[in-house]
This record gives sequence, C-alpha cells and structure tokens, in this order.
Amino acid sequence: MNLLKRGSLLSLIILLLAAGGGYWYWQKRNAGPEYRTTKIERGTITASVSATGTLSPVVQVQVGSQVSGQLRDVLVDFNSEVKQGQIIARIDPQTFEYRVKQAQADVDAARAQILTQQANIAAQRALVAKAEVDLAQAKRDLDRKTQLVDKGFISGAERETAQAVYNSAVQQLNTARAQADVSAANLRNAQAVVKQREAQLAQANIDLGRTEIRAPVNGIVIKRSVERGQTVAASLQAPELFIIAESLADMQVDTSIDESEIGRVRTGQKATFTVDAFPGRSFEGTVKQIRKASQNVSNVVTYTAVISAANPAQELLPGMTANVRVVTDSRSDVLKVANAALRFRPAGANAAERGANAPAAAPREGNGGNGNNGAGPGGQMRAQRERLERELALSDTQKSKLDGIYAGMREKFAGLRDAPEEERRGMAERNRSELRAQIMEILDAEQKKKYEQILAETDGRRGGNARGRIYALDEKNQPQAIEVRLGLSDGTATEVISPDVREGMEIITNAVQPQGDASKSRASRGPRMF
Repeated sequence: MNLLKRGSLLSLIILLLAAGGGYWYWQKRNAGPEYRTTKIERGTITASVSATGTLSPVVQVQVGSQVSGQLRDVLVDFNSEVKQGQIIARIDPQTFEYRVKQAQADVDAARAQILTQQANIAAQRALVAKAEVDLAQAKRDLDRKTQLVDKGFISGAERETAQAVYNSAVQQLNTARAQADVSAANLRNAQAVVKQREAQLAQANIDLGRTEIRAPVNGIVIKRSVERGQTVAASLQAPELFIIAESLADMQVDTSIDESEIGRVRTGQKATFTVDAFPGRSFEGTVKQIRKASQNVSNVVTYTAVISAANPAQELLPGMTANVRVVTDSRSDVLKVANAALRFRPAGANAAERGANAPAAAPREGNGGNGNNGAGPGGQMRAQRERLERELALSDTQKSKLDGIYAGMREKFAGLRDAPEEERRGMAERNRSELRAQIMEILDAEQKKKYEQILAETDGRRGGNARGRIYALDEKNQPQAIEVRLGLSDGTATEVISPDVREGMEIITNAVQPQGDASKSRASRGPRMF
C-alpha cells in the first residue's frame, strides 16, 4: 500500500514538472525577441583617415660619378657621418692625369704658334715699309722725268719707263699690305687655338677633379652601392654610388590616400602613426604636402600625402612602414552612439527605414538622391553654384565651365539612388572629390584660396545634413524610432543630434530571436538553394 502511494506521488511530481516545462516552453516560444542595447554617451569624437606609408628622410641625395673608371678607394661605409665637400671615394686618376698633360702640351704648342705668327707680322710690316719707300722713290723719279720731258731734255720713252716703275711699286706695296693682313689673321687664329686648347685643359682638369667623389651635403650615408675595385660607367647617366640623408632628425612619411578620402585631408592637419619596430608607441606628425599627381594601381586611384615627423632620437629609420592616422576633424562634448545602433532595423521595418539608418554622411555637393533635406541634388547644386559665383567673382568663361561641370556631375549624384547601400558612401565621396578637383582647375590662385575656405566651412563643425533613425525600447518593451541628425563619425561611433536623445539612453543595437521562433522562421522559409 505504501509502495502504491509512493508511486502515485512520484507520478504526480513528474506530471507537474512536465506541465511546468511545457508552460515555460510555450512562454519562451511566444515571447518577442530579446534586444541588445548600448548607451548614448557624451564625449569627444574624432574623424580620421587611415593610410599606410613609408618613412624617408626629408632630404636625401643620390651621389653618383660623372666620369667612368675603376674605384681605387671607398672612404665611407653605411652610417658614416660626412661633411659637405668631404672626399668619400676616388676613381683611379691615371688616365685623367695623362689627359691633363696632353692638353697642357697642346696649350704650349698653340702659344708657340702665336709667337711664330707675331714674328711673321713683324717681317711683313718691314716689307710694307720697304715697299712704301720704293713707291716714294718711284714717285719722285716719275715727277722729275716728267718735268725733263716737258723741257725737252729727255725723251718720252724714259718717262714711260719711270711710269712703269712707279706702277710696279704701287702693286708691291699692295701685296706687302695684303701679306701683313694675312699674318694678322693667322695671329688671331693662333690666339683662338690657344683659347680652345686652354678650354680643353680646363675640362681635363675638371674631369681629373671629378675622380674625387665628394659629399654634396652634410649628412649620413644610408646606402653604399659600390666596392673598392669596382668599375663605374657614366656613359648615359651617373651611376648611383651612395645615398646620403641630410638629417635623420627630420623624417617624413609618404602615404597613399584613396581618392574617396583625399578631399578631407588638408595641409596642417595633425597625424599620428605607428611602426612595427616600436609596438605600442605612437609618433606625431603634420600633413606637409598633398601631391596632385595621382597614382593608378589596379584601377585604384590614390594620392600621396607627405607627413612630416620629428625624429630627435633618430629611432625611426628610412624604409619603415608606417600606419598613419590623419585627424580630419574632432568635436568634444557631443552625444554619440555606436554605429551598430544606426544599422539596426526591427522586424517589419520597410526599406525606407533601412535606408535611413545608414551612418554615412550625405554628400555635401548634392545629397545623392536621398531627399532628406528636401532640396535634392539639383537644388543643392544650384545653391552651391550661386554661392561660388557670388563669393568667387567668377568670370563669364568660368561660369560657363562651372555649368558644364555641374551638368556632368548631376547624373552621377542622382545615380546614387540605385547604388547598393554599402557602396553609396564610397561612391558619394568619389563624386565629391571629382567635383571639387574639376572646380579647382578653372579657378585662379586667389579664387582657389577662397574656395578652400568654403570647403573647410562645408566640412567644418556644423555637422552634415544626413539623417538617421535609432530605436529605443518603450514602456511595452517595443522598439520606438527616434529621428536624429548625424554628425561626425570615427568609424565605430557617430555623433547624433536630436532633442529626443539624452546621455545614458539605451539604444537597440541588435535583436536576438528566441530559439523556437528562429527554428520556425527557418522552417517557414524552406530549403535554401544557395
């Protein structure tokens, strides 16, 4: 009897446990999704552009050879400190010394030729003087015989003979003077030959001096490409012998920045970078230059930004790979939320809501067709054109070109409507960079400065026109949408501006479906084909 009672009691307990488990499972299966949340925080948010680059000295000089020959001496090595003008290598000078001696002999021979020509000129001048004397004597004899013929003392034949002698003396004088001119010309030619030989001698001395390779600047040898006894040939271009860094205390990082982000980078912006050689350490720098020449590698367009960096301890070495972060904007004491909250969409939300939750900022030169500001890309472009025309004092030619630029870009901005959401931000940034670059090309120097001020204002602290939607839980534990205006983003969190948000507010980032509903949902969708 006791056994019967114990069995009934055990059965009752098992039945109660089964009923409780069934009730719990029923509640679990019919309960709504569980939500994961994050808090809205107040603090500083910093937008930046990340890139990689290579460290190099600010000034590095390739030292080559202007003459060919065999290196007789190499006087410096890696890391040698050198002074400007210091001999760092020598090429065997024997060949060049003989060239100097030959050129000197040619100069001496040419100078001797000058002396010979000067003697010839003196002889020719003597001949001219003698011819002048003979001519004067012939003239006097002709005059005397002419008078005697007139008086009838001599015959006319004697006067004719005197006349012939006079004519011959005239020709002899002309010949002597011509020979003197030839001697003078030969002297000038000899003097020119001397100058030519002296120039060849100077060139030979210069080539001899170039056999001594000297440091062009004060610095440190960071590369040595030759060894003693090696032959260098400088037939087409100077071969590289050494690379000298003027100073390793000042370095720079040449970074490659994507075309979609180069529009946010400005000279003077602060930057930080790390190198693998010093993990955990961060080095500071400043954007010194943005090079306008683009680089296209595998259809990826990048621009080089030069980051200056102090290296007083000379710990950073040329060639190190640097991971650079350029700070493009920073705001303090703002409300920010994790980007996951901006991407969240509760079950049943429509596609328009999904699009509103994108954290990407709308393009400022046309909003890409999302229509959040009520103006559309055409209205924004018209407003921008009027502002540029007014503030930059554009000429009629510039206005015409500007209209053509906006007409070409309007379709690209409008095409963002049909672009996938994950690609929209990158496309908008590329369109914006292209538009700004085209406008820059039609402006003069003064207008470019004013336009850069306008761009800085546009990208400044006033926030963007982008809209977003976040969700908080109401008193019934249901998602409640909150419309916000999006500001600065650092990639993980975004500034949110709205009178309906406050610090510490719990915002939904994700929904976790109960296991039963998840199984049911998977079963209702049927088998997946891919």
